[in-house]
Amino acid sequence: MMRNPSWHKIHPSFKLNGIHYASDELLEVGYSLIKEGVPFEKSIGDFLVEWGMETTTVVVQTSGSTGTPKDIGLKKEHMVNSALATGSYFNLEPGNSALLCLSCSSIAGKMMLVRAMVLGLELDYVEPSSMPLSGIRKTYDFSAMVPLQVERSLTQLGQIKTLIVGSAPVSFGLKEKLQTVSTTCYETYGMTETITHVAVKQLNTSLDCRPEQSEGPVDKAFTILPGTAISQDSRGCLIIDAPKISDKPVITNDIVELISESEFKWLGRYDSVINSGGVKLIPEQIEQKLAPIIPSRFFVAGIPDKTLGQKLVLVIEGEETDRTELLRQIKSLNDLDKYEVPKEIFFVSTFVETASGKPQRTATLKRMGKTK
Repeated sequence: MMRNPSWHKIHPSFKLNGIHYASDELLEVGYSLIKEGVPFEKSIGDFLVEWGMETTTVVVQTSGSTGTPKDIGLKKEHMVNSALATGSYFNLEPGNSALLCLSCSSIAGKMMLVRAMVLGLELDYVEPSSMPLSGIRKTYDFSAMVPLQVERSLTQLGQIKTLIVGSAPVSFGLKEKLQTVSTTCYETYGMTETITHVAVKQLNTSLDCRPEQSEGPVDKAFTILPGTAISQDSRGCLIIDAPKISDKPVITNDIVELISESEFKWLGRYDSVINSGGVKLIPEQIEQKLAPIIPSRFFVAGIPDKTLGQKLVLVIEGEETDRTELLRQIKSLNDLDKYEVPKEIFFVSTFVETASGKPQRTATLKRMGKTK
């Protein structure tokens, strides 16, 4: 066992809810939260205890958004390196304030704690909710949220200077709303296996630098963090080579367009590609084109068809509206190819979701009786 491992070196500027703790003291805090804390604090306590132990790995569960959730082991040394890369990219300095409003049962919440301990941030935590800034008057230098939290915190978002948004793609509508906030917002790309994000893209431009506030969102490329290299496999899917956070390259199922050695555009998931009459359709790209005219949550997918093999359908969450009028609007979109026009439109009251609130396409279609 290594002596004085890197994860036991708590930065002297680190504070948790206003109090500095050394490594051995954090173990006591962890045990106290497990024993006496409310449910969300128990997950913080569990992680602090696991972090303070001599074991070299932390067991975390994958999100389950693309398959069955599973437990994997992440090296604590790699988690430290991930925190250092984030600190370098966002110029985080000792003494900067940060807010933890994500559950520490997920890797995203755990990493907010790791960043604070490694970089010397003054971290406050609140109970995870859809409105995490409710009742908060303090301003923070840095925080992380999921899109739903951002959507419901728009009027208070200015209390955070730099915000990273992850767990699910940011919708077109939310991107538009973010153009009018002072917070510098970044969408992140990553997964549990890469210890949260390995690439980011800015979602808005500083109000001071924006020539016209009416200017809409621009679809920028993701930029990789320090210590990361990217390439593609024969499917066009992203390969991530980041030896400081993973012992071997991570081969993803994400179809991308490589812009440069350090930039890429995310196009969609390889396992969601629809083969309709020999034409390959990427659902996420079609959804991006449809987003400006569909205010509700929705997705497109392929369902079995005797003639085409798979036919493209549109599934919308919420009350049914005029299908004929919606189809007319869809066909009028200039950037939509004729093959990208849905053959059928369905409405459902609610989507089947993952534990983190992500829509599950296959499960929703199965519940609708549209797939096996």
